[in-house]
Amino acid sequence: MKWSRLAAEQGHAAAQSMLGVVYATGRGVPQDYVEAVKWTRLAAEQGSAPAQYNLGLMYAKGHGVPKDYVMAYKWWSLAAAQGHELAVKTRDRVAEMMTPYMIDEAQSLARDWRVNGE
Repeated sequence: MKWSRLAAEQGHAAAQSMLGVVYATGRGVPQDYVEAVKWTRLAAEQGSAPAQYNLGLMYAKGHGVPKDYVMAYKWWSLAAAQGHELAVKTRDRVAEMMTPYMIDEAQSLARDWRVNGE
């Protein structure tokens, strides 16, 4: 855990993603969704498809962030664009609970992120 945290603090996306999972599940540390989102977001913003998928889950469930299907769809779309198959399936399932406007908004956010990295 010590070395993973050091790597994460140095910007290593895989270590950040792993720390996000550790905090989300409470394996070896107290479960802390806010901390999980912090580390997962850092990795997701670096383009880590697993972290993007996990961040989508956090938004869909409201773990550490307000529940937001638009943001969940956005992160799953980004992971899906990298070939993350589970992200495709999960994104398509949540789309069934969204309005066309919400889907358009999420797709726009994903496009903007790919262009601007935000």
